[in-house]
Amino acid sequence: MDSDFNGDGVRDTAIADPQATVSGQEAAGAIQIVLGGGKGVTTLSQDTANISDAAEPGDRFGFSLAVYDADLDGCSDIAVGMPYEDVAAVQDAGLVQLVYGSPTGLGQGTTASLGFRQGADGNMSNTYEAEDWVGYSVAAGVSTTGVPFLVIGVPGEDSSGLTDMGFAAYAYGVTPSVTTFHQNSPDVWHDAAAGNRFGWSVAATTRHFVVGTPGAAIDSADQAGGVIAFRPSLTTDNIPQPLFGIGQDGTGTTDRTAETGDGFGTSVAVAPYRPSGATATTDSLVAVGVPNEDVGTKADAGAVQLLQIAEAGTVTQTQWITQDTVDVDETAEESDYFGQRVAAANTDQSVVGTATTMRVAVGVPGEETAAAAQDAGGVQIFPMLGAAGASDSWLQPGSGIPVAAAPRQFAGMSVGTGGPLLYVGLPYGPTAGRAVYGYAWTVASGGAPGQTWKPGEGGIPAGAGAFGAVVR
Repeated sequence: MDSDFNGDGVRDTAIADPQATVSGQEAAGAIQIVLGGGKGVTTLSQDTANISDAAEPGDRFGFSLAVYDADLDGCSDIAVGMPYEDVAAVQDAGLVQLVYGSPTGLGQGTTASLGFRQGADGNMSNTYEAEDWVGYSVAAGVSTTGVPFLVIGVPGEDSSGLTDMGFAAYAYGVTPSVTTFHQNSPDVWHDAAAGNRFGWSVAATTRHFVVGTPGAAIDSADQAGGVIAFRPSLTTDNIPQPLFGIGQDGTGTTDRTAETGDGFGTSVAVAPYRPSGATATTDSLVAVGVPNEDVGTKADAGAVQLLQIAEAGTVTQTQWITQDTVDVDETAEESDYFGQRVAAANTDQSVVGTATTMRVAVGVPGEETAAAAQDAGGVQIFPMLGAAGASDSWLQPGSGIPVAAAPRQFAGMSVGTGGPLLYVGLPYGPTAGRAVYGYAWTVASGGAPGQTWKPGEGGIPAGAGAFGAVVR
């Protein structure tokens, strides 16, 4: 079971607050682990026993999270990204800590955490440098051959004279081996270039993973962006197997034209998919956020591209969604940033995928819900199959998200998949309203959450820097 950190068969929830103050250290970051079945709450930070290093100002422990069974012991483990961790005196070089689950809880067993970082005394290639941002994104899973794997995005990596070229690390096996790859690796789509930021976003299923490179130029369009897909298995070049790369002008897309600054690949999400006639989830459906896409004359209104990766590794575009798509609720507006975050789920892998079981949530943090609530934001939920407007729904502060709308709440900046639940975090805005809400993926517009997690309630410590910025 995903996110079962103590192996008791009941799903747990990890809620990150990367701005939390720990031992007096501002923005050191912490994660609240809410155990299922009412078994209590555990706080993880770099001051927790069995987690190496120590809490320091600005580390932002929990900036990114990935959950998988890294040691195949039946207890889920968590990879915690800290892209703003200083290594020695090198600012924001970045670090990822793999914290192990156990029957006594996450980080509560006898196994110390495992760190992933660059440098001669690290386990990743290349020398650590300022603003490499190791761990800006993380994704993980266990492959169909039973091999646990972790993908680590390093979008600030400079190499070969290319500033912010970006690269990624692939850690695989129970005792992890680590290899790195980038856009100049054999058979990887596109050429590495300054500002590509390869590794800005990553997402994975058991069969495929994708890496966003939102700064990539497409033809003459600078920072138009792209996404590259891989299999979690190694080639003879000792990198994950590249499948394809795609931008808005790439094979399989619509006739949408890549434009300067679109940021295709700013966010990515993947869900396992069982197509008609298949006996298992052989394919993957991918959601690609394009938050800076102009919709007509509406600058930065945003869009989402849906793709299908077939078992053979080929790609097909399935939908292009904006808030001006036919029958979709709401209307595209300037600076909505629709697609800044995306989350995708298959709520029932035992059956052929349908519009009911295959769902995608799109964050719209720039949405204005009222004249006095600029950037209150919202979350829109769509089917990943069939017409986007056939069963979409809309949640916003004051309607579905049970707090009053306020300026700069940026609802939609935190969306996540939690088994049968869609997690919507509200880490910004008035402190009293900060919480995480769990919804059925088929919730109607304005529908109420089924679960709520809030600082100071249910055993969760009071105080919220950015409680719910990431939830798994």
